[in-house]
Amino acid sequence: MPFVLIDKPRPHVTLITLNRPERMNAMAFDVMVPFREALDEVSRDNDTRAVVITGAGRGFCSGADLESPGALPGIDGLTLSTIALRSMELLDDVVRAMRRVHQPVIAAINGPAIGGGMCLSLAADIRLAAETALFRAAGINNGLTASELGLSYLLPRAIGASRAFEIMLSGRDVDAAEAERIGLVSRTVPGDKLLDACYDLAERIAGFSRPGVELTKRSLWSGLDASSLDAHMGQEGLGQLYVRLTTQNFDEAIAARRQNRPPDFRD
Repeated sequence: MPFVLIDKPRPHVTLITLNRPERMNAMAFDVMVPFREALDEVSRDNDTRAVVITGAGRGFCSGADLESPGALPGIDGLTLSTIALRSMELLDDVVRAMRRVHQPVIAAINGPAIGGGMCLSLAADIRLAAETALFRAAGINNGLTASELGLSYLLPRAIGASRAFEIMLSGRDVDAAEAERIGLVSRTVPGDKLLDACYDLAERIAGFSRPGVELTKRSLWSGLDASSLDAHMGQEGLGQLYVRLTTQNFDEAIAARRQNRPPDFRD
């Protein structure tokens, strides 16, 4: 059975599942290499308008696999120091690949998201959680830093600096209820309804303009990186102008509203 599964549960919606439930979908290289490839493949799939990512079994992702890390490709002849650099580069690129996906990425956090698993969840555009979900920045508990795979960049931007400092320095668990309260996830739903909630959201997004959605995703991430409001507003304006002038979407939206029907965006 492959460690990463790709399905089409609904029209224009693709589900990517980390499929190593006996290891709580830990980040072995045997899992992360095909996961990165799956992200690239789905990003190029023009039928896909939104992506959902989840874990098989009772966990989302338990972070580093300390017992069975798998085989890192392309390391013949390298020393331990260089192998360490290559391994971190590969895992970092998984986070970057999630941001590069053209379509919005929705993380369905069906259980624990620990260490690197928490980092993966933060790299998604949207997070919905089951009631059994929990988050832990586990590096600090293991005598390391809690800063890995972009977490010290992404978490403060998601929930604010003080909460991020406290969670990362204490290494404590954040349950689903708290995650929703502090904005770490958009909402919490019963576990048996989690995927359907994600699919419903994905289908809603899929009904909008393709370039409109893609440029909105890009603008949101760009805004988190922006050095100034003026610089970011310039980029926002260009994106809005691009869609307005190169599609008929705005006229179609006005006509559909007047005719009391859903708009039919054909871009």
